[in-house]
Amino acid sequence: MSKKDKAKQDGSGKLKAKKYEKQLRKLQAELCHLQEWVKHQGLRVIVIFEGRDGAGKGGTIRAITERVSPRVFRVVALPAPSDREKTQMYIQRYMQHFPAAGEIVIFDRSWYNRAGVEHVMGFCSQEQHRHFLELCPIVERFITNAGIKLVKFWLEVSDKEQRRRFEARITDPLRQWKLSPMDLPSRSKWFEYSRARDQMLKATDTRWAPWHILKSDDKKRARLNCIAHLLKVIPYKKVPREKIKLPKRSMKGAYDDQSALRGRKFVPEKF
Repeated sequence: MSKKDKAKQDGSGKLKAKKYEKQLRKLQAELCHLQEWVKHQGLRVIVIFEGRDGAGKGGTIRAITERVSPRVFRVVALPAPSDREKTQMYIQRYMQHFPAAGEIVIFDRSWYNRAGVEHVMGFCSQEQHRHFLELCPIVERFITNAGIKLVKFWLEVSDKEQRRRFEARITDPLRQWKLSPMDLPSRSKWFEYSRARDQMLKATDTRWAPWHILKSDDKKRARLNCIAHLLKVIPYKKVPREKIKLPKRSMKGAYDDQSALRGRKFVPEKF
């Protein structure tokens, strides 16, 4: 069997843009139905995205959120903690962003920073790391017992693909903004991150808050697979909606509203 035929059979061949857009549109339509159900039922959902730098978290989150309401799907991407936040209980700065009824909060990195970058780069002590892994499952049990649905995704990118993406960030001016101060140091600590990942999964992959591993070397497939799985793990139904009829424009008080704009400054139409 040729490489091309094998790729077609196991799904590893390149996904054509037209097919990707078609499948993405279908899934995004279902996300809109999920959105209505979450609002209708007053559900509270937290979705966590973790993974190595360059794993594709941002693009996957954009695929989820680009067709839904930001008032329902809220994305939280916290910066490094301030001096004040460093003195708080570790999870405290995340809890203030937890969902109210009818909301889905997506964490682009979360409290699991302590299990990953903080541990590998030496931003926390060994004792703090051990303490986090010990307490995290207990805290997440309290979260889920409070009625919040907690979904955790780990995006798994290969060594080869991460290197390719970092090199693209270095050479492409449209991607250079993606290079963070942690990217290059994290690249040199591949196996340290692997061990940290393994420790994290062993300690926090629980029945009430399991990890879902998402292969992300192929960004398009990863986005489709992620959305499809998210729709599966959050049961929902289509909410009946009344038919909408566009009202006719009232002519009461009619006037030439376009002539009133004459002499105003317009944006030049260059395109």
